[in-house]
Amino acid sequence: MNRRLIAIVLVLVAAALGLLVVDLWQPDDDYDRTTVEIEDAQTGDRLATVDVRIADTFDKRYTGLSETESLDPNEGMLFTYDDPGNRTYVMRNMSFAIDIVFIDADGTITTAYSAEPESEPYTGYDGHGQYVLEVRYGYLEERGIEVGDRVVIDDSL
Repeated sequence: MNRRLIAIVLVLVAAALGLLVVDLWQPDDDYDRTTVEIEDAQTGDRLATVDVRIADTFDKRYTGLSETESLDPNEGMLFTYDDPGNRTYVMRNMSFAIDIVFIDADGTITTAYSAEPESEPYTGYDGHGQYVLEVRYGYLEERGIEVGDRVVIDDSL
């Protein structure tokens, strides 16, 4: 009877430790998520739908995708600001290439770059907007997305 009780306790302890390790192994992801659509400026046709994590605080914007190993094909990060302004983005601590898209308050793409990982000194990618969208490298070219196209962003952001 005692051996059976000890075995049960050991199994429960091992299971609890296993769950703890799995929980610690998972990245801490406290980002809200939404979906944005990108439309052709001339035709209004939908060019892409992107599932994004929302970087809406200083810390989230500073960290950006630097703690992310890769992006799925239709995944990205949307950086939000209270007002439109001139912004500079760098590839700090990035391990993969991305496309960087600056978006004005009305959703118009104002500037876009394809950026490779690099060491210091970092290249500054300058643009104007209230939002910045980062997606996997080559996404814009694959989908035919250009400056002037429109990103439909939820008004609550």
